Amino acid sequence: MTALLVVLAVAFAYSMGAHYTGACMGMPRALGAVGTRSALLLMAPLALVGAAFASHGVEHTVGRDLLAGAGLSVPGLVIVLGVAFGLTSACNVLRIPTSTIQILVFSVVGAGLAAGVGVHWSTIATLAAIWVAAPPVAAAAGYTLTKVLDRVPAVRVEARAVGAALAIGAGGTAQAPVGDPPAPAPGSWLAGALVAVGALASFTMGANDVANATGSLVGTHIASPLVAGAVGGAGLAAGVLTWGRPLLRRVAFEIVTVDRPMAAAAQLVQAGVVLAAVGFGFFTSMNQALVGAMAGSAAARGRHTVHTSTLLGILRGWVVGPGAAIALAFAVTRAVAAAAGAHAIAAGG
Repeated sequence: MTALLVVLAVAFAYSMGAHYTGACMGMPRALGAVGTRSALLLMAPLALVGAAFASHGVEHTVGRDLLAGAGLSVPGLVIVLGVAFGLTSACNVLRIPTSTIQILVFSVVGAGLAAGVGVHWSTIATLAAIWVAAPPVAAAAGYTLTKVLDRVPAVRVEARAVGAALAIGAGGTAQAPVGDPPAPAPGSWLAGALVAVGALASFTMGANDVANATGSLVGTHIASPLVAGAVGGAGLAAGVLTWGRPLLRRVAFEIVTVDRPMAAAAQLVQAGVVLAAVGFGFFTSMNQALVGAMAGSAAARGRHTVHTSTLLGILRGWVVGPGAAIALAFAVTRAVAAAAGAHAIAAGG
């Protein structure tokens, strides 16, 4: 069972690596700042580094602070990761950006309730408050930063030039091209800045999300936070490189039409909001922080550019994911407990 738990942790990390390519590198790719292959090659090692060295506080939160007492046994944690991995993979196949964090946490809660293990509701309430606050905080910060950038003459000049080039490359429309976007103009400092904030978001994703997969390894003392983060980070990197391409573009132009200053502002705000949570040992949704920041950036321009149908689909994913996680984890745990006894699920039972 321990070996199966490790395999599931790596598989879940692999699925998450693919899932978050759009949240980290979708806009740099869509705006011609970097090509698809280069974006993935840059993102993968940074996600690994963030997971290995900046995730330790979140690893402890997931591994030890969600459930009371000794928590779940290894078989119970196998159920949790199996449910979370399956739901995340389904969202990947359907190209639905959702919150893997919320899926994981509610899988833990569902399994804990079914096994009769106490839930640390104060921790869940703190996480819920962060999840609720992150999008509006990101929207306000995205609005402010976009307004500041718009006052910089060099930013306005380059934004207009790049916008014209992208429109020509897309056949004279404002939509992103079907294939790879045009390469950045030589010496384009705004393109470099956009790639840099995408790189920061990639590091942040590793720090923020790897505990979804490997917090169970820390909680059961199978691995230290450093080793668990490194193992999970390797899974994230593999997912980015081998399965990340289909989701790379969805979080950019299919949600809100942006230019490079707006994208740079939104991506920087996303990383800042999420890293602030990670610094306190908590985690929040990369996608939710990014969508909030993008909406704020769009509002700063007075644009009505949020693509409502896609956004509503994502909102449904945020509701369905956690709901499905708690229900499925509860049902599977109850079924296993009925077959093998509750002692097989609760640690020390």
